[in-house]
Amino acid sequence: MAFEGLSERLQQVMSRIRGKGKVTEADVKEMMREVRLALLEADVNFKVVKDFIKQVSERAVGQEVMKSLTPGQQVIKIVKEELTALMGGEQSQIAVAKKPPTVVMMVGLQGAGKTTTTGKLANWLRKRHNRKPLLVAADVYRPAAIKQLETLGKQLSVPVFSLGEHENPVEIAKRALEQAKAEHCDYVLIDTAGRLHIDEGLMDELRQMKEAVKPDEIFLVVDAMTGQDAVNVAQSFHEQLGITGVILTKLDGDTRGGAALSIRAVTGAPIKFAGMGEKLDALEPFHPERMASRILGMGDVLTLIEKAQAAVDEEKAKELEQKMRTATFTLDDFLDQLGQVRKLGPLDELIKMLPGANKIKGLANIQVDEKQIARVEAIIRSMTKEEKMHPEIINGSRKKRIAKGSGTTVQEVNRLLKQFDEMKKMMKMMTNVPKGKKKGFRFPFM
Repeated sequence: MAFEGLSERLQQVMSRIRGKGKVTEADVKEMMREVRLALLEADVNFKVVKDFIKQVSERAVGQEVMKSLTPGQQVIKIVKEELTALMGGEQSQIAVAKKPPTVVMMVGLQGAGKTTTTGKLANWLRKRHNRKPLLVAADVYRPAAIKQLETLGKQLSVPVFSLGEHENPVEIAKRALEQAKAEHCDYVLIDTAGRLHIDEGLMDELRQMKEAVKPDEIFLVVDAMTGQDAVNVAQSFHEQLGITGVILTKLDGDTRGGAALSIRAVTGAPIKFAGMGEKLDALEPFHPERMASRILGMGDVLTLIEKAQAAVDEEKAKELEQKMRTATFTLDDFLDQLGQVRKLGPLDELIKMLPGANKIKGLANIQVDEKQIARVEAIIRSMTKEEKMHPEIINGSRKKRIAKGSGTTVQEVNRLLKQFDEMKKMMKMMTNVPKGKKKGFRFPFM
């Protein structure tokens, strides 16, 4: 996650004050010094840091903390609330026009991931809200931009409007809007041209397009890895176009994350979405409160639940529950469940969304080996249907054949079979044994 360093520093500071029976002004002052350094190191705008520290300090030495039975916890609560407020307070929803279609202009500098993000947003609207979006290829300057958007549209089964590289972008946007109305599309997502830096030519064209199509949203796509520059870019675009929201890309990357904490405060424009990976479904609505919880190590169960609801087949889940109860769970079922879990995203990131996960020793550095998961899948796929149904029939010669077919070793096959057997026993115990007596199980890829 982008806030890895900041998160670690803030959690260390919070842990020192968490259990204090009494909090003095000196304690708060020392804590705020550490928080200030952590925020500046994370590349948060200096003025934003100054205002944030002032707000927290004033509240932290107030009566609500000093007279509280748990002052340490109260201070942490204040830090979380102010962190949430800094990022926008409540989640900001995407606009819905009174009369469809809703027009969205996607703007930003070249290299921020604007075209891919346009495709991701179309996918999110289609899958999460059952909307019918139209993608518009209005970037006529960047080589292959139109082709890239058409390829994304084909992958997503979403229509793309294009007039080629020689038409005026403003005219493309106007005619796309006409087609969207004729075809009863819910959203028009216009992928506009970017530049390597902000110039008057780019802004003039975008202003003309804004005047021509009257967008309901102007989303600025910003690369979170550019740090403080992302804030400067956001400020410039906002002054000249009046952006209505920001989409941060690469928020899953190895970056300090200061942009996410600064953009809202500097521009007043809310962060509406965050790109959390390369895949076309790796776009999440930005929830300030949930992000604050993640930064402070309090977990993010709601996002985890939403990911599960989107990825897990409900009918299959019911069928699995029945199989667990009747002890008919097979290796095929395990393979299927492994596939559904992998859809949720990197497993080490999912683990960190659990409340209290930051307190488990070594979890901060946990890395789930995705290659090992692939090896487990390869082993199961190398088995016959009968072997998957009845793994107890797998003898020495069968193990050698499975190992050869999956490019693994007999030892790895043995380990998987042993752990699967343990898992089946655990499932049986979970349906019969009283609460608190459940046996632990270690997944084959941990």
